[in-house]
Amino acid sequence: MASSRIVIVGAGFAGYHAAHALSRLVRDRAEITLINPTDYFLYLPLLPEVAAGVIDPRRVTVSLPETLPAVRLVLGEADGIDLDARRVSWVDPEGDRGDCGYDRLVLALGSVNKLLPIPGVNEHAHGFRDIAEALYLRDHVTRQIELAELTDDATEHAARTTFVVVGAGYTGTEIAAQGVLYTDVLYGRHPRLRARPRWLLLDLADRVLPELHPRMSRTAHEVLQSRGVDVRTGVSVREATSDGVHLTDDDFVPTRSLIWCVGVRPDPLVGELGLETQRGRVVVDE
Repeated sequence: MASSRIVIVGAGFAGYHAAHALSRLVRDRAEITLINPTDYFLYLPLLPEVAAGVIDPRRVTVSLPETLPAVRLVLGEADGIDLDARRVSWVDPEGDRGDCGYDRLVLALGSVNKLLPIPGVNEHAHGFRDIAEALYLRDHVTRQIELAELTDDATEHAARTTFVVVGAGYTGTEIAAQGVLYTDVLYGRHPRLRARPRWLLLDLADRVLPELHPRMSRTAHEVLQSRGVDVRTGVSVREATSDGVHLTDDDFVPTRSLIWCVGVRPDPLVGELGLETQRGRVVVDE
């Protein structure tokens, strides 16, 4: 019989691999519970390929029940942790609440979208953090191209065939690179479109992929330009509206598609624990 209870919160890369390793290490000496909103581990770097229709969404997920048979899976979003009482509470996909106790707690909450205080972004931007958002973006892009073909209004046509990606990190760069290929395919299927769809990639940094070596940034920039992406560094969105985006360089871009990829921040639940943090992340030792 299991002598201790281990609870892992989050099944991202860290949480999934912790559950996998611990289930092999402790075997029947501990009960392992994994709390996660979905029953799969999601490989985030391939979401842009899902949005562009290159990869089937099933190919970027790993079933938790299938690959972690010794782990008890709880479908839910953790929303409270009582460190003194050693209990974790959650809300399941249907809104019901639950909680459980633990002897050892592994926090692998991951991150959430970073939202900046820019007028209109919450109302008009599309996030990009999970399969649902990737599939929604694919449908949205397809719909905009199809609606553009039907309109005789030049302004509406331009807005529906213009796609603005904010954030030239890994995700934003990949979305722009894959998105332009996808809309080129759609363009070939809709002969009444007046012009090739337009993609913009914006970032306040002085280069795309600023996390990488400048040589790799230059290569990525060249690939984007060769595909027709309008890369604008040192520029971002000042305000988003239903008709388009006002940029920090005072330009206005008519668009119905603002894709928000400015980065991530730690899950806000971490800040409620009363533990020492650095830049929103719990300070740990070896």
